[in-house]
Amino acid sequence: KITTEGRKAALDLRVLNHAAPDLPDSKLNLAADKIFQVWKETAADQGTQLVFCDLSTPSKLRRRFSAYDDLREKLQKHGVPAEQIAFIQDYDSDVQKHSLFKDIRAGRVRILLGSTQKMGTGTNVQERLAALHHLDAPWRPADVEQREGRILRQGNRNKSVQIYRYVTEGSFDAYM
Repeated sequence: KITTEGRKAALDLRVLNHAAPDLPDSKLNLAADKIFQVWKETAADQGTQLVFCDLSTPSKLRRRFSAYDDLREKLQKHGVPAEQIAFIQDYDSDVQKHSLFKDIRAGRVRILLGSTQKMGTGTNVQERLAALHHLDAPWRPADVEQREGRILRQGNRNKSVQIYRYVTEGSFDAYM
C-alpha cells in the first residue's frame, strides 16, 4: 500500500487528493509541454507518440481525478485537436483496436496513452512513432523493454526517435 501510494504521489498528488494543487513543475505539466513540442515539430510528417502510464488509468468508476484526462485537457489547451488524442482503454475489441492502430499508422491519431499491459505485445503502431514517454516506472524491468519495443523496431520511418522518462525528484520514482 505504501509503495503504491508513493508511486501515485510521484505521478501527481491529485491522484491521492483531488484537492491538491496542480503544480507547474509536475510530471503531467512537463509531459504535456514536451508532448506538445514533439507534436508540433513532427506535424509535417504526422509524427505519432506513445505515452505510458500504469497509474490513474481511465475507469468507468467516477474518480475525482484522472491523470489521463488531465493530460488530455492540457494537450487540448496547447492546441492539440481532441481527435488526435486517444486512450487505449477506450478500445476493447480486436476490431476497435485494429481500427485505432490503422489511424495511428496513418497519422490521424497522433498521441496514444495507455498502460504497459494494454499497449504491450500486439501494439504495432511504429510506422510514424517519433517519441515515447514513460510517465511512471513499471513494476518489472522487463516491462520497460516491452514499452520501448513499441518504438525501437523495424518498420519505423524515423531514423532516430526520442524516449522520455519523467521522474519526480525525492519521490518513489528513484526507488522504482
